[in-house]
Amino acid sequence: MISAKDNELIKQVSALMSSAKRRRESGSFAAEGVRLCADGVQSGAEALCFLYTDAARKKYSAEFGLVSSSAGRCEEISESLFRKIADTQNPQGFMCVFKKLDKNDKSYTINNQGRYAALENIQDPSNMGTILRTAEALGADGVILSEDCCDIYSPKVVRGSMGAVFRVPVVIAADFTEYIAGLTMRGVCTYASTPHEAEDIRNVSFENGGVMLIGNEGNGLRRETVEACKMSVRINMKGRAESLNAAAAAAILLYRFLS
Repeated sequence: MISAKDNELIKQVSALMSSAKRRRESGSFAAEGVRLCADGVQSGAEALCFLYTDAARKKYSAEFGLVSSSAGRCEEISESLFRKIADTQNPQGFMCVFKKLDKNDKSYTINNQGRYAALENIQDPSNMGTILRTAEALGADGVILSEDCCDIYSPKVVRGSMGAVFRVPVVIAADFTEYIAGLTMRGVCTYASTPHEAEDIRNVSFENGGVMLIGNEGNGLRRETVEACKMSVRINMKGRAESLNAAAAAAILLYRFLS
């Protein structure tokens, strides 16, 4: 049983939990929690390492069998050490290191008749996780991200997505505006959501599918990105609120777009 915080494996896992740079360099990320670890292996993600406590092994025996049989390496660690490296206040005693999923910039993976969410410069991990979860729940065919979005492999995003990060196809576009412009030129219906002058989303038919774009929490979509889209749409709001939280706006937009 590992109990020392200066253990090399523990230092590596701690770095994955706290550093996006380390996740990029290693090509891996950590997921904490019984459900997330099980979701990861059931979704086909490669589990490089599985850390667990003795109490968790006994309490979640079925999940332990599933995850441990799929992981390349299994290590028991002490309860006190697990609490030190965990990202949650009440950790369950399960943590996996997964190999990053293939999320390259491949425009040919976008089906002209499919329905996708596209996120530009979303910075709040909680918003990102919630939007991924919403996209999966409502049946989106995939999600397109700008390169300057927050890291989808951060613990808060992975946890907030409730496992959707393992299952929802994601494309990370190096040049987001150019990528969207290319889709528009291909005949894909691209919709820029904006609080400004635009078509009320309730009056738009989405029968041909397309891509619904949602922008940064404070600034929305960049002007050039809006101009690259086929149409601008808005959520008609009452009262004095000027805007909605990005995750709340995404839920409304995607419900209308995908239903």
